[in-house]
Amino acid sequence: MQSGRQKTMNRAAVQKQRTGFYAALLLTLFLAWFVARLSAGRQSAPPSRVLGTVQAIKDKTLTVLSDSGTASTVSIADATKLLQIEPGKTDLKEATPLALADLQPGDRVLVRGVLSDDGKTLRAASLIAMKKAAISEKQNKERGEWQRGVGGLVKSIDPTAQAVVLTTNGLSANKEVVLHLSKDTVLRRYAPDSTRFDAAKVAPLTAVQVGDQLRARGSRSADGANFEAAEMVSGTFRNVAGTVTSIDTSGNTVVVQDLATKSSVTLKVSGESQMRKLPAPFAERLAARLKGQPGDSPNSPNGASTTAAQHPQSEQQPEQGAASAKGAGRAGGDFQQMLARMPAAALADLQKGDAVMVVTTQGTEKDSPTVITLLAGVEPILRAAPNGAQDMILSPWTLGGGEPSAN
Repeated sequence: MQSGRQKTMNRAAVQKQRTGFYAALLLTLFLAWFVARLSAGRQSAPPSRVLGTVQAIKDKTLTVLSDSGTASTVSIADATKLLQIEPGKTDLKEATPLALADLQPGDRVLVRGVLSDDGKTLRAASLIAMKKAAISEKQNKERGEWQRGVGGLVKSIDPTAQAVVLTTNGLSANKEVVLHLSKDTVLRRYAPDSTRFDAAKVAPLTAVQVGDQLRARGSRSADGANFEAAEMVSGTFRNVAGTVTSIDTSGNTVVVQDLATKSSVTLKVSGESQMRKLPAPFAERLAARLKGQPGDSPNSPNGASTTAAQHPQSEQQPEQGAASAKGAGRAGGDFQQMLARMPAAALADLQKGDAVMVVTTQGTEKDSPTVITLLAGVEPILRAAPNGAQDMILSPWTLGGGEPSAN
């Protein structure tokens, strides 16, 4: 007979065998599950998407260029769901069926599907398109709304009332306009180093600061004192008014002696910088207005001044490159629209001692500010208002509707 100690040892051995058996079984089951998952992953690749503009169409194959510049090949099958939606719409319930034959280069598309085994082609399960013509129509409409909008410097912000007080320039005197925001108002913020509208990001009202430059589109009140904003874009920029001390055309820089700070500022000129030169007669008339002299209005050759507040709907979109001060008057009372009609200037056109007014980026300790807009030919204006000339520079000139994208 086995002793008690021997029986205990035998039971322990049996228990150990059972534990080892269960552990091996669990390991086998886990390995089987892992292999099955791995196999399933190889058989069904994760869904992918492509957002961009159609570059080419051949049979049922599309070449789509993303906003970042990456080209993708998309294959369309008979089962692919093709839809068309108007720019600005986000609810697919408003989309309508689209025939592949109606898809054209230049159309914006959002494609969802599965990558092929070689990872080079996206087999489309669905495609949602915005037609190029519809996008262009919407852009033109919004561009006109921006031009008929209001721009200026932020004087105060009331988050509770959802209102922003803007100081605008009516040429004869600065005026205040109260912007009223609603829950549907789109607020955008310029990137720190750019005034490209397509680089502006949606931002809360708390991002707007007193002194910011701001432009809005929407509808004015009859007296021009209030403005219902449908969309607005703002940014923190720097105003410099002074005289040119040196120009480096090879390095694309200009040094300006700032009248306000009495210090030299080195400014970079980029491909996006806009430079204009005021014709002498126009600059003289502006200077006369700043001095409080009646004289001829810069708006009209016969001295009849028409401001945006008096005729808020009379403003017309300026034509780039127009060179006459008389033509500037047809743009209405918005100073920026008149400036857009002035002759273009280049860095090589500047000379030492020229007076300029400049809107720049803030710059950093490592990088010099970049010119956003530079206005030359302003000697009479600086003589008339050396300390207040910067107030005449309102929001940046290049404000457009941007290109809508499918989200």
